[in-house]
Amino acid sequence: MADFVPAEAFPPGEFLKDELEERGWTQDEFARLIGRPPRLVSEIIGGKRGITPEVAIRFSAALGTSAQFWMNLETAYRLYELSRSDPAPERIAREAALRETFPVREMVKRGWVKESADAAVLEARVFRFYGGIKSVSEARQFPYAARRTGRGTSLSPVQEAWLYRVKQIAEGTAAGPYVERALRELPDRLSALRSAPEEARQVPRLLAKCGVRFVVVEPMPASKIDGACFWLSEHKPVIGMSLRVDRIDNFWFVLRHEIEHLLRRDGGVIIDSELYDVARAPEQSPEEVAANSAASEFAVPAAELDLFLARVGPAMSEERVVQFAERLGVHPGLVVGQLQWRLQRFNFLRKYLVRVRDIVIPEAMTDGYGSQLLEAVK
Repeated sequence: MADFVPAEAFPPGEFLKDELEERGWTQDEFARLIGRPPRLVSEIIGGKRGITPEVAIRFSAALGTSAQFWMNLETAYRLYELSRSDPAPERIAREAALRETFPVREMVKRGWVKESADAAVLEARVFRFYGGIKSVSEARQFPYAARRTGRGTSLSPVQEAWLYRVKQIAEGTAAGPYVERALRELPDRLSALRSAPEEARQVPRLLAKCGVRFVVVEPMPASKIDGACFWLSEHKPVIGMSLRVDRIDNFWFVLRHEIEHLLRRDGGVIIDSELYDVARAPEQSPEEVAANSAASEFAVPAAELDLFLARVGPAMSEERVVQFAERLGVHPGLVVGQLQWRLQRFNFLRKYLVRVRDIVIPEAMTDGYGSQLLEAVK
């Protein structure tokens, strides 16, 4: 419950004056009664002096009230006076609400928003970052809540900020005209790139040729976001990735997952957090089931993996795994990633889960990981 704040507070001396008048006492008479100088009583009535605990006790004894009554009057009046003359509380409350709602410190650290000691200026910059909202309570203009993969139904502040950064960069990213047929044919072209980590560098260029804007934004702490896809307009699709899990299997899985969402025109904005884990969850929407299936099949066809496991059993050798990957034309890391989940052996052949982040980001529109694409909002 919010604290009660009076519209106006009066000095305690006015209450004392009323009490004396009601009893017919003079100020000098009252001063003698409480054993204090007449000047003290006069200055309290004139609002020139405050009531101390010692004086409050003497007032209470003389007037039959409590000492707390007089201290409460004094406190309420002083707070009222300060609230009228000191702008700091309003500034503090304003900035506290801003920092509670948005990850301001991290946004400033990333260079997304320029810091300011003026709370109003900082607030205006943050509001511009979020598309020109007018208050911290205003619904954001990005309809991200359409669908989300992962736990919960709403985005955390850091996930929402990450999404807006992807959108900002995508709006300034060039790409060819969107051709749906080209995007439908793209997975077959990407299949030829799965055998070598270095081939992942071609992904941004190939997506751009289909009309898809591909953006990499370094994730914010605890965001756990892997990727997103949305449409800036009817013919401007966007895929955003964080590359927070720097493994070849995760890269291809998340990418193919987002491509499937675009191909299906699943609508709104799709947010994928902890995707590689959540993909195995029993409860999934039809859209997520389809996207996960497409991603898994792209990495290693399920029928092929089933036959391999039936033939070699769970005690397979490294040589068998590598030979199987070679037969499929994929890097062993894609097979290992699938096998780890099937067998629940997450240390199995981990050396094949090679990194690809440093291969991809030089070719992509990347914000973070040592680079900044846009100036801070000023």
